[in-house]
Amino acid sequence: MNFDYTPKVQALREKLLAFFDLHIYPNERAYADEIAANRAAGNAWIPTRLIEGLKERARAEGLWNLFLPASARGAGLTNLEYAPLCEIMGCVPWAPEVFNCSAPDTGNMETIERYGTDAQKSEWLEPLLRGEIRSAFLMTEPEVASSDATNIRCSITREGDSYVIDGHKWWSSGAGDPRCKVYIVMGKSDVDAPKHAQQSMILVPADASGITVHRPLNVFGYDDAPHGHMDITLDNVRVPAANMLLGVGRGFEIAQGRLGPGRIHHCMRLIGLAERALELMTKRTLARVAFGKPIALHGVTQERIAEARIMIEQARLLTLKAAYMMDTVGNKGARGEIAMIKVVAPNVACQVIDWAIQAHGAGGVCDDFPLAYAYASARTLRLADGPDEVHRNAIAKLELGKYAE
Repeated sequence: MNFDYTPKVQALREKLLAFFDLHIYPNERAYADEIAANRAAGNAWIPTRLIEGLKERARAEGLWNLFLPASARGAGLTNLEYAPLCEIMGCVPWAPEVFNCSAPDTGNMETIERYGTDAQKSEWLEPLLRGEIRSAFLMTEPEVASSDATNIRCSITREGDSYVIDGHKWWSSGAGDPRCKVYIVMGKSDVDAPKHAQQSMILVPADASGITVHRPLNVFGYDDAPHGHMDITLDNVRVPAANMLLGVGRGFEIAQGRLGPGRIHHCMRLIGLAERALELMTKRTLARVAFGKPIALHGVTQERIAEARIMIEQARLLTLKAAYMMDTVGNKGARGEIAMIKVVAPNVACQVIDWAIQAHGAGGVCDDFPLAYAYASARTLRLADGPDEVHRNAIAKLELGKYAE
């Protein structure tokens, strides 16, 4: 692997770093204050003026749609080239939206680009790429263990020129945003088909009749407004048959193609979040004195700082390897590395953020610092796109397969 940045990536990286210094870090408190003001006024579920204004700056500076490899609609970057840029964006949880590079939109846009028809791309992908609308991905269900997607109960039934969808979904991230106009829904379309051909994915307009958004699901007390993770029912929701993605029974195929990039993007961002936590921990311990000397000079602090640096570097290298393999042998060929980094990165981020919280004392668990929310975000990602246990199981099967007779 070549560890040097290409000139294009280096230029984008420098622009991103400057953008963060000028517009993201100085506005962290302003973002929280705007959300709080909207909440106090009775509606936290409206887009923030801050992010909408920063989007125009990012677009003007060419920092827009940096993801989407192997597509003329993207920035022409490979997964490996995108990794250091995605890492920078991950330093502040709300920042990726500024560059139209946030989940679940990136995964949904890649899905429609890769598997959608020309008509589906015109109706949904193009406005998503322009940042005019947002989207959600509806896979997880409350009544079943959705880590095994064959359990999914949501039904997708053909009736004439339409499909009728019935089901209950939750943790539908992004569905709380009033700009969310389309869902990608995974459901069971043929219970008699082979096990991994029973599921399909279909595009569902968010305003379709029969959809009820019941509530946001809080993450350690955070509702993530105006984005949200919503509890949704679909009751006799009817959409045109042309909304089917790729074909009936190909839901698992699409999931494999969608979740690979989604997982590695989460990991790239988590490394940035861990880097930010390490920076905050280091600065805090240098500035505070306890028992006669700066906290940074106590042995336990130095051990944690050193261990955090080692863990972050290891996670970054594995992420870069996974990205390189996605570019060279495809998502399926890189599935082992993607599974490994999906286990490693959230656990590394959780540990580093936890040490940073400890270094900040009681202040670390309140919202005067970004660490409590960072921890909530990182801990959630040990579950999103498959829990640790599922990925470890997949890694073990690949390893055992090398020696099975």
